[in-house]
Parts: sequence; structure tokens; C-alpha cells
Amino acid sequence: MGSPDAKTTATGSAAGSTTDNASSQLEKCSSSLGTVAVVEDTHAPWYGILTGQMKLGSTTPVLKLLIQQSNCFVVVDRGRAMNNMMQERALADSGELRKGSKFGKGQMVSADYSMSPSITFSNNNAGGMAGGLGGYSRSAGILGAIAGSMNVKEASTLLTLVDNRSGVQLAAAEGSAKNMDFGAMGALFGGAAGGVGGGYANTAEGKVIVAAFTDSYNNMVRAVRNYKAQEIRGGLGTGGNLGVQGASEAQGSKKKGGK
Repeated sequence: MGSPDAKTTATGSAAGSTTDNASSQLEKCSSSLGTVAVVEDTHAPWYGILTGQMKLGSTTPVLKLLIQQSNCFVVVDRGRAMNNMMQERALADSGELRKGSKFGKGQMVSADYSMSPSITFSNNNAGGMAGGLGGYSRSAGILGAIAGSMNVKEASTLLTLVDNRSGVQLAAAEGSAKNMDFGAMGALFGGAAGGVGGGYANTAEGKVIVAAFTDSYNNMVRAVRNYKAQEIRGGLGTGGNLGVQGASEAQGSKKKGGK
């Protein structure tokens, strides 16, 4: 069992709608609002910093735990486990699985929404680590951003929620955690353990990132609990109400030409 001192704001467990030892700071819903898949942009600069220099691993397991414990959404997997799901279905199609395995078509649950995370790292000097991201490259790393020793004071996180059927962004929420002194970057990055139970629970930078995501998620839950759909006169995606000179005439010409 890990030390209590190693806990982050993402604590405990979840099984269905039942939770155990969830953080008292986590916002909750009385009923779920739909199914959600967590989707990371693994090509984004922040992801390279997180998994490369910090060796912390994916944020997806942490977010899935927070989401299920909140009961606001039902989590469906669209990550690596999806490969295993498809492998089992391929085995069923080939006739290799036992009878009664029940891997027939039409059983997978659709993801109503996609939730995407992003991170901005800051320090107490030079406008933050984000200032070095413009020169980030996979070969050179982020040498310009973390040269020498630096105290990172804040991690800001952003979560966006998109409706998978329409592609409309439904909600976005920022969060942050402050005043965490990470000390010498070289020592921390060199010794940080990977994985949710390692780096995120046992390093200062991991704890502040989890705290920032908890803050983001809480802010999103508060927003979606009071959700009201945006409305556009005439309907969504029908041209909008910011007119462009000559647009209606151009459309009329196409109709006259039979196109």
C-alpha cells in the first residue's frame, strides 16, 4: 500500500455508479448526462513534455477515474483497450471463440461526447514554460524552456467537451494548481516514476497536474449541470447570421445555372 502522503486529488476507486474513498473536492452529478470518450492529442507539445521530459504518462487514466467517480458521464474506452475489443471480435468472426461468447455485432456503446485535455506549464520567471513551446521540436526537446534549474509555480489545464454527432463544442473549462515548488528540473525529470500510481502520485509535478485537472473537471461539471444549448436564428450550420456581401447573389446564380 502506498503512503497516504503520496495521494493526489484523484483518490479511491469506482465501479459502475459506486465509488469508494473519492476526493471530497470532486463535484458530482445525481444522474449521468451521457457517454464520453477521453481523447488526448498525442502530437501536441504539452503531451511530449508530459510523457517525455516528465515521464508521467497519459492523463487518460486519471481523467477516467474522476469522470466515473463524479457520475456525470459513463466512460467508454476508445484507447488501447479498443484494440483488444476488436481483436476479440476478429477471433469471434474467425470461429475461434467458444459458443456463447456473445461477441456478436451491435453490442458496443457509442460515445455521445469526446473530452479532450490540454496543459500549459508555468514558472515564476520569463512568462512560464509555455513561452518555450514555440521553439519546441521533437529532436531538440525543450532545452530553451527548461535550461538549468527552475521552479514551476503553476500548471493550467483545459478540458473541452464535444458532441460527437454534431461536432459542436458543448463546454470548455479551465483549471489550475499553484505554488508547487518543483526544484531542479533535471533531478525531478530524471527520477520521476512513470504511470498514474508512480509519477502522478509520487512527484510534485504529477500532483500539481492532477490537482489542476481536478479543478478543470469540477468547473466543467458546474457548467454542464446548468447547461443551456446555444441557439442560432435559422438553425446551426445554415450559413450563420454574419452576412457577407454578395453571398446571396452567388447562391442565386448557382441555382439559375442548375448547379
